[in-house]
Amino acid sequence: MRTGTDATGTDATGRAPTAWPVTGFALADTGPGADRPPSGAAWVPAVVPGGVHESLIAAGRLPHPYRDRHERDAAWIEDRTWWYRAELHRPDVPAGHRLTLELAGLDTVATVLLDGVEIARHASQFRPLAIDVHDLLHGTAELLVRIDPPFTGLTEPDGPRATRDRLRSFFAGQGAPTGDDEPSGVMSADLSMTLRRKALFSWGWDFAPRLPSLGLIRPVTLRAAPPVRVTGAHWRTLALPDGPGGAARAALTVETTGGGTVHWTLRDPDRRAVAAGHAPAAPRVDTEVTVPDARLWWTHDLGEPARDDLAVEVRDGDRVLDRRTERVGLRTVTVDRSPDTEGGRHFRFVLNGVPVFARGANWVPASMLVGSVGDDHVHRLVTLARDAQMTMLRVWGGGLYESDAFYDACDELGLLVWQDFMFACVDYPDTDPDLRAEVAAEAEHQVRRLRSRPCLALWCGNNEASALHAAIWGGDEPSGWGDHFYDDLLPGTVERLSPGTPYWRGSPHGELEAHGNGVLDGDRHAWEVWHGADLGAGGPQDFDGPGDRVHFLRYRHDRGRFISEFGLHAAPELSTLRRWTDEPLELGSPALLHRIKDTPKDKGAALLATETGVPHTARAYIAASMAVQAEGLGYGVAHYRRRQPVCSGTLVWQLNEPWPGLSWSVLDHDGVPKAAWYALRRAFAPVVATLRRDDGTGRIEVWVTNSTPAPWTGRLTARLARFDGSAAQAVRQITATVDGGASRPVAALPAPAAPRAVFAEVVDVTGRIPRHRLFLDRLRHLPLDGTVDAAIHAEAPGRTRVEITARGHAYAVRVEPTGPAFRASDAYFDLPHGAHATIDVTGLPSGFDPAALRVRTWRDDRRDE
Repeated sequence: MRTGTDATGTDATGRAPTAWPVTGFALADTGPGADRPPSGAAWVPAVVPGGVHESLIAAGRLPHPYRDRHERDAAWIEDRTWWYRAELHRPDVPAGHRLTLELAGLDTVATVLLDGVEIARHASQFRPLAIDVHDLLHGTAELLVRIDPPFTGLTEPDGPRATRDRLRSFFAGQGAPTGDDEPSGVMSADLSMTLRRKALFSWGWDFAPRLPSLGLIRPVTLRAAPPVRVTGAHWRTLALPDGPGGAARAALTVETTGGGTVHWTLRDPDRRAVAAGHAPAAPRVDTEVTVPDARLWWTHDLGEPARDDLAVEVRDGDRVLDRRTERVGLRTVTVDRSPDTEGGRHFRFVLNGVPVFARGANWVPASMLVGSVGDDHVHRLVTLARDAQMTMLRVWGGGLYESDAFYDACDELGLLVWQDFMFACVDYPDTDPDLRAEVAAEAEHQVRRLRSRPCLALWCGNNEASALHAAIWGGDEPSGWGDHFYDDLLPGTVERLSPGTPYWRGSPHGELEAHGNGVLDGDRHAWEVWHGADLGAGGPQDFDGPGDRVHFLRYRHDRGRFISEFGLHAAPELSTLRRWTDEPLELGSPALLHRIKDTPKDKGAALLATETGVPHTARAYIAASMAVQAEGLGYGVAHYRRRQPVCSGTLVWQLNEPWPGLSWSVLDHDGVPKAAWYALRRAFAPVVATLRRDDGTGRIEVWVTNSTPAPWTGRLTARLARFDGSAAQAVRQITATVDGGASRPVAALPAPAAPRAVFAEVVDVTGRIPRHRLFLDRLRHLPLDGTVDAAIHAEAPGRTRVEITARGHAYAVRVEPTGPAFRASDAYFDLPHGAHATIDVTGLPSGFDPAALRVRTWRDDRRDE
């Protein structure tokens, strides 16, 4: 780092530099606990921001742990002590300012030394470290950051171990497979992790390998802090405008170090100053702001996610001492928990006074190597969520508080965020004083950081920790397992620093039933499907076989109010797997099994055998798993949306994944959509027509679900169509009006005499809402043997048009992806006999001949058997 040449910020006057990035780091390792770094040739250039793994990969000392089976070659890294070294030069600090060293992301157990003298210790991945070095840095000095093994100084606590033992027995008693090959996460890791504030998924999960990140995962900066500072600002909407052109009222809280005068200015999305004011500076300044001609922030399906620019300054006369800017929104978010029509309570988000059905997914860290995730990649993933008609993302509590880029993207693109605090699936010894202090500091930092975000809808205390604890202890639980955090510390921090922001104790959680994963109240995790356990949804428990126990048809019995997790496992595209492995990808091969972290690794076999038939090749297995995931999630979403407004949300598990594996994600690690992403894009449209088969009569009900606030009127055609393309067995022409926020049946088709010869479909005559199709038997029993004729037309550079015509009923029609940038306007759809479709393709690799594109169908996948 060279003083004055790498300045990244200026003071409030816009003249003198006040921020200088620290660059030129080197990295080396020693045995654990070493008190001094190595000398000589052991040092390699360090990737900062990044991590130890990224640095070793760049230096050629480590094969990428995602490639082939090299994950195990990285296991030694977490047991070593790592040293970062850089040269600091004291910059020209403006008069009256204090020089601080800011380390935005330390992962995780860190000691900071300046010229060999310890100046700070830190042990949290979830908050930054700032050190006053004004009186320590003179001229040039050597900065050392020592990263010790993550569990340094800890002893595994007894409480979480006892809970884990009961957890294993609990799942075994539910009839769920427990598997012991490569156990991961809380089932096998050193439970000292409950005392260390680090992402829990680091130790492996059922969707992720054990690959704990280490190092400097965020930028390191020298910063000159002015003597009078704006230390915080909180923007909160108090009252909405009465109508278009009306005024809104907001509360503004400004926190300062005192002195001078606080000034604020709000500019609307067109950059016009619409409100301003000032007050004498104080540690806390509270004021109300009236915003004329207010433009509200909405989710993208309901309107414009309008954002305003808030600037807060501390001035001494005309001289600006410090300045802070934020992008804020005018919106209100509440959670409606009023009684519903089925004897329970709603769990329904209300945005700007409008009840919404939350349609979305769970977000997990985008890489195990958390320091390598670029802002562009994050924006691309959030954009794909928006493009799939999602309106909410849940940041899962076993991962990380996400980067600013994530929340920026959600603010910009109009997606609400359900934000977990980082607690998941195990007891936390909340009587430990060090852990209490660390959690308090973490919560303070993160709530301050996110409180003015328009996307922030809710803070949640934990993921499954409190629900599993209640389920396995049954009222006989010991104290000090985490309830202090979920009932006192976390809600108290939210109320103190972000009043008005909803807080929810845990996910799942409810208050009307003895267990926390019920159907009458709150949110639930619907893992009856896939895992096969009875977790509170109800419905018949006499199954014809193991495939029916885990089958997605069980969703139809779920009466939950808000489904915050449900999902099905699927492989990524074969092209993605081939990018990450050079080994043969054969069914049952070590290369393919290595990509499955759920246990046992054949957990999905019974479901595939029941629904698609047993696949015999890797390509057929990939296609079958994707088909089941797409059909299952589409079926579940349709069921839950038909229950609107009693049910008010479906968040699939999961949107993305942290490595190139086989998981529940609908986007693979490279960001390539799976079949289920396309299915969700159809199922999550604001207005949908869906089909429901009555278990008793066999009739096919036609439903319209309207998740907009305005009434919907349209004309539909519903039919029992024949797979062979001959005349439909039954046709209904329907004109329907459905109120905003409502769902109701509008017609019915008769029970089919030969369910394997026909399928049910409903289409909007004007094409405003997606076509919906319902198969009436298992995929393996249906004549899905259609093929397609394809004509490929290269158009503008980078864009190709593919014209397709079906011969027979073609299923899972798509253009085979060619790489991470590949995008198709549609994929994995049905094309009845004689029907035509056009697919627009972009993102082909440089030099790729469009004529080499291949259109595949289900028949192609099965023919590869």
